[in-house]
Amino acid sequence: MAISSGRYAAAAVSVLAIGLVATYAITSGGGADQFADCRQGAVAGGAGAIGGPFELVDEDGRTVTDAEVITQPSLLYFGYTFCPDVCPLDVARNAEATDALEEMGYEVQPVFISIDPKRDTPEVVKEFTEIMHPRMLGLTGSEDQVRAASQAYRTYYKAQDSGDEFYLVDHSTQTYLVLPEHGFVEYFNRDVTPQDMAERTACFVEAAG
Repeated sequence: MAISSGRYAAAAVSVLAIGLVATYAITSGGGADQFADCRQGAVAGGAGAIGGPFELVDEDGRTVTDAEVITQPSLLYFGYTFCPDVCPLDVARNAEATDALEEMGYEVQPVFISIDPKRDTPEVVKEFTEIMHPRMLGLTGSEDQVRAASQAYRTYYKAQDSGDEFYLVDHSTQTYLVLPEHGFVEYFNRDVTPQDMAERTACFVEAAG
């Protein structure tokens, strides 16, 4: 998939990728885990510690809630459109996985959530997502809305103070698989291939019934 340069390659410094701490088994509370055969990751505090309600603004300028966004299996990524390299590559990988899943008979929604609301207006986000995938949903919002969504998913981001409009934003780079009836169920690191992401996602979708 071709990636437009231009605005998305405005800076030349790589974005810092911050990893999740994976120290605790996802199953908790002693109950059976219907997704046990699909899991490869582990999350500090268990799966229930990640995800939750959010309110953001979609690429058409409408305020939407998590319930309106997560209506089908979704791959959530927190990034920003001015990202010089990491975000376009990660989001393109998610788009490829989405296409691979469609070939396998599964429809999954890729979602891009901006952590740079100062520059990422709905119009800018829409331009970015339309380049990446025709079904990708872009979300932005006020600084408070974006911060709340980021905290819900335990992501990290911090804008660098460069003193100009070409500042970079350090941020975590995981992609989150979220299911409508179950919430967050798994995360994927940057080294996961599109095919591996598709196969693992399909496993969760099948296990969800």
